[in-house]
Amino acid sequence: MDGQLQIGQVAERTGLSLRTIRYYEEVGLVVPSARSQGGFRLYREAEVDRLRLIMRMKPLGFQLDEMRELLAILDPLPGDPEVADPRGRLAEFTEAAERSRDELRKKLGIAEEFAATLRAHLDGNPPLT
Repeated sequence: MDGQLQIGQVAERTGLSLRTIRYYEEVGLVVPSARSQGGFRLYREAEVDRLRLIMRMKPLGFQLDEMRELLAILDPLPGDPEVADPRGRLAEFTEAAERSRDELRKKLGIAEEFAATLRAHLDGNPPLT
């Protein structure tokens, strides 16, 4: 298997479930580099890196078609469609990612405040407000 990983090893490295990896293959976001004689999916480090890239897109709310287009810009595979204005689209994706990141930061701040309130109540020191 010379440096190739089976799907279970990829799942361990990425934290993704086997089902999610198979789904990403089904929708064309990642393609195993080969199959073993027994039919097992085999992945190289490049596919693992591609899965990590997909993982970074997901919490920012990118949809499958957006992921596909962004991957065609950042990590193109043979057969990927040409992106008409890759630099312009990359700028749009960057702005969208930054907006989503800012929204997530706000939500995280609210969650941290709430957790601190709960902790204070648990410790018998509820805040005055």
